[in-house]
Amino acid sequence: MTEPATFSLALPNEDATAALMADLALLISAGDVITLSGDLGAGKTSAARAMIRYLAGDDELEVPSPTFTLAQSYDLPSFPLVHADLYRITEPSEMEEIGLSPLPEGTVALIEWPERAEGDLPADRIDIALTHRPALGSLARAAEITGHGKAAAIVQRLQSLREFLEEARTLDAGRRRMAGDASTRSYARLIRDDGVFILMNAPKRPDGAPVYGGKSYSAAVHLAEDVKPFVAIANGLRAQGISAPAIHHADLDAGFLITEDFGIEGVIEGSPPAPIVERYQAATDMLAVLHGKQLPETLPLLPHQDYTIPVFDTDALLIEVGLMPEWYLPDRDAAPSDALQAEFLALWRELLTSIEAAPRTWVLRDFHSPNMIWLPARDGINQVGVIDFQDTVLGHAAYDVVSLLQDARIDVPEPIELAMLTRYIKARLAAEPDFDPASFAEIYAIMSAQRNTRLLGTFARLNRRDGKPHYLKHQPRIWTYLNRSLAHPRLTAFREWYERYVPAPG
Repeated sequence: MTEPATFSLALPNEDATAALMADLALLISAGDVITLSGDLGAGKTSAARAMIRYLAGDDELEVPSPTFTLAQSYDLPSFPLVHADLYRITEPSEMEEIGLSPLPEGTVALIEWPERAEGDLPADRIDIALTHRPALGSLARAAEITGHGKAAAIVQRLQSLREFLEEARTLDAGRRRMAGDASTRSYARLIRDDGVFILMNAPKRPDGAPVYGGKSYSAAVHLAEDVKPFVAIANGLRAQGISAPAIHHADLDAGFLITEDFGIEGVIEGSPPAPIVERYQAATDMLAVLHGKQLPETLPLLPHQDYTIPVFDTDALLIEVGLMPEWYLPDRDAAPSDALQAEFLALWRELLTSIEAAPRTWVLRDFHSPNMIWLPARDGINQVGVIDFQDTVLGHAAYDVVSLLQDARIDVPEPIELAMLTRYIKARLAAEPDFDPASFAEIYAIMSAQRNTRLLGTFARLNRRDGKPHYLKHQPRIWTYLNRSLAHPRLTAFREWYERYVPAPG
């Protein structure tokens, strides 16, 4: 049995309480249970209200006490949440009557007066025991935070996070929630008098069980499993004149970073969102400049410790495309037989092996609109701020051009794609007279087919395995991009195979 984890701290005012609840919110996920105990007036509802407002991204959100309603539900951006007050519960059986026994699946539960439901709460939970300390101030409290069962790990991480923030002198900063991504990382803005910074919470965690030759999916395809690649690549990009965030404070072992904040101005506009052509031109130029450099394969990380950028080899590329028959085809009622799956992988292995000798460069991997911030105060290609590059590998330059011009999150019209592709090729030719446009265009089609095949499977997996159905809305776009690339003569056999065995998204 896991031993409980406990730590205590003083909360001198409402801002300190709000900061604690925001820090805890950074670490929890759907299904977690947080109980708030303490006497009347200890601040349980204030603490719950602070967390709900943080998660909603709305400091003015009305969060009434659920004393009379008993339970109040919120549909928040990260997950649904129920805020319950059990003060009027007289016996645990009443929990079922108000929809709290069992607790709603996939929902965070904030429960005041948990002792009224003794024996009817999950063993895995976080308890925050609040005590009013009027001698220290009218709103001063003491908090004892205990993690029971599996939640002990969350409380231990919360204590580490608070220690990290104190060491970085940002414990008193204001917090603002930031949207997360498809990973296990989470983010917050830290607001101080001297500026705004980004807090990254990136716990070391493999993506999946060790089923790929004894490796997790993330290890097999060279996805970052901790913050070390992010730090090394960020420093490496800045050394090459690319706008990547400066690292202000880091705990590489725990997985906490405080970085420069590039703001929120993007490279798309409108509804539905579409590329801002001038900004896509700058991004295209940035890739051409980066790909034209002789880049190191090993980067300094710490004194006497380097980071070696992994190679995006054929085995990794094959595992990625394998997500399509594994996850997408079953969703389309077209699960392949073992023989058909072997045929699919044999086709891909032959194609990918044929381009192994092509020159390699840094492949940022997800160089598309969500990961580009426009920096109008800077000049030229430095106006393109780059984030989310921790999965950088050594591979073909065409991969990132595909990422940009066949954006998985927004529609890039084919005329814009072709105009930017032509712009990139012209820039490379101007700097490198031996650059081969025909060869590049062919590998561009191959990388497009590989990436979009993988994305069909990735988005199906995010829905079915991770409970993130909103990614399915991108599948029709991915299908359109995939069919553009399959029109290339080099991919005729693939076009015929996909037409026969791969149904369009429903």
